[in-house]
Amino acid sequence: MSAEATPVIEARGLNLVFDTADGQVQALKDVDLTIRKGDFVSFIGPSGCGKTTFLRVVADLEQPTGGTVTVNGMTPEAARKARAYGYVFQAAGLYPWRTIAGNVRLPLEIMGYSRAEQAERVARVLELVELTGFEKKYPWQLSGGMQQRASIARALAFDADILLMDEPFGALDEIVRDRLNEELLRLWRRTGKTIGFVTHSIPEAVYLSTRIVVMSPRPGRITDVIESPLPVERPLDIRDTPEFIAVAHRVREGLREGHSYDE
Repeated sequence: MSAEATPVIEARGLNLVFDTADGQVQALKDVDLTIRKGDFVSFIGPSGCGKTTFLRVVADLEQPTGGTVTVNGMTPEAARKARAYGYVFQAAGLYPWRTIAGNVRLPLEIMGYSRAEQAERVARVLELVELTGFEKKYPWQLSGGMQQRASIARALAFDADILLMDEPFGALDEIVRDRLNEELLRLWRRTGKTIGFVTHSIPEAVYLSTRIVVMSPRPGRITDVIESPLPVERPLDIRDTPEFIAVAHRVREGLREGHSYDE
């Protein structure tokens, strides 16, 4: 993506401090970041570094204690009310008593779409995630990977321009994860959506992203933002190329550098 692309998410001097029974915990410290329209941005860092917290601030699920965040030029609250984004959690979170189509349709029902519009949108997003033909199945009849694809379809159903994904493939085995990484890249290329993606996997971050945000241990700071030199079309075997290995090395160095901060 070009440097002139429209900013979609902007954080300036972002801080977030949680009050706990053991005292205050600073989850995010002085975070400055711009995510541009059409970016695929991965957040990587050790557990507890604030990756998910940042996504939750963008989604208006957590409130910052300092600094600013805007989404499409609005506050996160206004963006949430404008349905500016879809959110995919670590677990698929499908209702077991609803069919796959019923789960995907749920946000459309809540938003008051007509039955005809619901049916058209459900069919379109199930085709996007390659689940056409599974509309009448129940979640328990699908594999874990297919359930996550249904969760992604639900987040896409109301056609938000931003997709926030909190480590959606972390619990899946490597073979399934590779397949879903390929499918997610294809989906991103077809839709042009802006994606924020949390992961613990260096290969996953490098394979998927146009930009990689490396974060330090708590309090979460950004230690590096890496612009990927890799082409948009990425077969899985690109992971064996010198270019891929060089980016992965820089991510690893950024993670190591983060541990050098004084707490």
